[in-house]
Amino acid sequence: MKRFVVLLGASGEIGESIARQLADSGWSLYLHWNTNSTAALAQELVKNYPSQEFIPIQADFAHESGVQQLATNVYDASGIVVASGQSLMKMLIDTTEQEMEDLWRVHVKNPISVIRTLSSFFHRHDKSYVVFVSSIWGEIGASMETMYSAVKGSQLAFVKAYAKEMAPSGTRVNAVSPGFIQTKMNAGFSSEEIREIEEDIPLGLGTPQDIADAVDFLIGGKADYMTGQTLRINGGWLM
Repeated sequence: MKRFVVLLGASGEIGESIARQLADSGWSLYLHWNTNSTAALAQELVKNYPSQEFIPIQADFAHESGVQQLATNVYDASGIVVASGQSLMKMLIDTTEQEMEDLWRVHVKNPISVIRTLSSFFHRHDKSYVVFVSSIWGEIGASMETMYSAVKGSQLAFVKAYAKEMAPSGTRVNAVSPGFIQTKMNAGFSSEEIREIEEDIPLGLGTPQDIADAVDFLIGGKADYMTGQTLRINGGWLM
């Protein structure tokens, strides 16, 4: 029997790494995207893992309709991984109401609405999994990224509460909290700034594969006595 994970944000660099890792571990995947199609990724995975299914789904989580766009195309799930999101580097006083609303919808409201809607599939499976890819800023906050830090912190609070709610039905709910991961999202930093950051991190900068490995661990059966937890994948930046 095929096992399906709904991967939100599969088109990002971290999302793609998670997709490839989970496919290698035997999962079939719904590959959510918004502006960058996951069709090529799906074709790659089908070629490499022909006995599994890989289904691209487009949905814009900046709008309420995005939840229904996605949910109507999902027919089973024993796992949901939330790796979708967008960054915003601004002082709070310069942040618009629309930017705050977009961050809230993309990072918190719509992913939670997807989980609420698709959790009806979980009863088909003895074990099911929810994982949020959050951020170190959700734990300690970041100047100039106040709203981003706020929504990432909201994800971590949701994980704790939902883990308690869903434990009796066999659903494990956890989070991964990345530190500084080398992706295009950090392209705004100069080489000097990146060197300064790297000097503060005992194990240096992280890679998308580091996050993919953590997600794979959380839903692969070897972490089934963990729920409501946040795995810090940050190279020792926060201890």
